[in-house]
Amino acid sequence: MSSATQQDVPGITRIDLQEHDLSVPGRHVVQNRVQVTPEAPPFRHFHHGEEVIYVLEGELEYQIDGQSPRKVRAGEALTVPRETIHAVKGDGAELATFFVDKDKPLITLAE
Repeated sequence: MSSATQQDVPGITRIDLQEHDLSVPGRHVVQNRVQVTPEAPPFRHFHHGEEVIYVLEGELEYQIDGQSPRKVRAGEALTVPRETIHAVKGDGAELATFFVDKDKPLITLAE
C-alpha cells in the first residue's frame, strides 16, 4: 500500500477547508471540497477512518467494495466505512469530511 493525495490525480482538485484534533485521542477531522471531472480516473483507495460525503454539485458515482455502484447527486450524502476500498468518478463536487487516525496518511492507494 502507498499513500497519495488527491492532488496527484488528474481531474481531481481538492481545497482543504479545515483540519483539527478531535476529543478522541489519536483521531482528527479533515474536511475538504473535492472537484471531480470526467477525466479523473476512478483510483481505488481507502482511509484509516470514516469518510462522510455530501455531494455539492453534479453527479458522482461511488464504487465501494462489497456494494453495488451508487450514483449520488447534488444534495445527497453517503458514508464510506473505515478502511473500505472505494473509488469515485463523474462530474461534480463533494464536501468530504474524514474522521481518521492522526498518525496515518489520509489516503492510501489499494493494490
